[in-house]
Amino acid sequence: MHKAAITGTGIFTPEEIITNAELVASYNEYAHRQNKLHADAIEAGEREPMPLSSEEFILKASGIERRHVMSKFGILDPGIMHPVLPERAEEDLSIMAEISVKAADEALTKAGLQAADIDAVICAASNHERAYPAIAIEVQQALGIKGFAFDMNVACSSATFGIQLAADMIRSGSARAVLMVNPEITSGHQEWRDRDCHFIFGDVCTAVIIQRAEDAETDDGFEILSTRLLTEFSNNIRNNNGFLRRTREGHMADRRDMQFHQEGRKVFKQVVPMVAELMLGHLTEAGLKPVQLSRLWLHQANKAMNDLIGQKVLGREPTREEQPNVLQDYANTSSAGSIIAFSKFSDDLPPGSYGVICSFGAGYSAGSVIVRKM
Repeated sequence: MHKAAITGTGIFTPEEIITNAELVASYNEYAHRQNKLHADAIEAGEREPMPLSSEEFILKASGIERRHVMSKFGILDPGIMHPVLPERAEEDLSIMAEISVKAADEALTKAGLQAADIDAVICAASNHERAYPAIAIEVQQALGIKGFAFDMNVACSSATFGIQLAADMIRSGSARAVLMVNPEITSGHQEWRDRDCHFIFGDVCTAVIIQRAEDAETDDGFEILSTRLLTEFSNNIRNNNGFLRRTREGHMADRRDMQFHQEGRKVFKQVVPMVAELMLGHLTEAGLKPVQLSRLWLHQANKAMNDLIGQKVLGREPTREEQPNVLQDYANTSSAGSIIAFSKFSDDLPPGSYGVICSFGAGYSAGSVIVRKM
């Protein structure tokens, strides 16, 4: 049986940035307009006024300071309040495939590989811009990769689930090297008109090369020692949009449930212990103790959540070096968050160092990947 290793990562970061100050200004202007429009109903007690947002509220609730997006236009317009992206012709490269190729090029370079060395492509992401054909197959064609490709979706855990799937392919011998991409244009499913979540998400794309450890062309790779996945059904994070929408009465209505929505307090209370128990149990099964870990690369959803998970796993408050955080600059980028943290904060570790890549989200779903620096 072959050993699997992560030998290259790549990140595509959109150029446009929205600060908390910009976001608050656009949201509050929208809220003022709505409250003025419905003033009579609000005064009669038939409707609650829209609450206002603030930079202090956002930072305290999430730890987020800014986010990258594919396009600020529309999001910051109180008359639109969603991204506006030009439609592409069917013969043109899709936007998700385009950013995947950019991230993949960087990952291939770091791994010292060419497209001909890759046997499979996995597009693992929360949001896919179409049902079919698969984005992964489009990426495969754009890069000139032979073999096979497919899309998968396990919400914010998609990347760790994709790593396990790729590692299993390597171990079994069905592939020599796998490219996994995580194109997350989360600004499209974000409800920018909801004070409780209008600040959460940002856009990005990450890419990971998983290959046979013995074939690695780089000295900076990480052997994948063990992987564990967990799912438990929950409605507390949900998006009801989909192709069956047109089969229902009133499908054209601007329905709130057709965008991201969650019961944040319930998610926090339920997910933190679930993830901590998964990681601790996984370490025990692998014969490792938390004290042996040099780094935790966690899903970037909420700083307070990550701090508490790290504390439960390590038995103490983790340092910034032990548990790097990218939330302040990227916001929640769904499946890509833990990969951004891993890509940016792993090169400094000496050979033999242990770490865990862990993601968690809707489903509920959670994935834990134990790695060792080669």
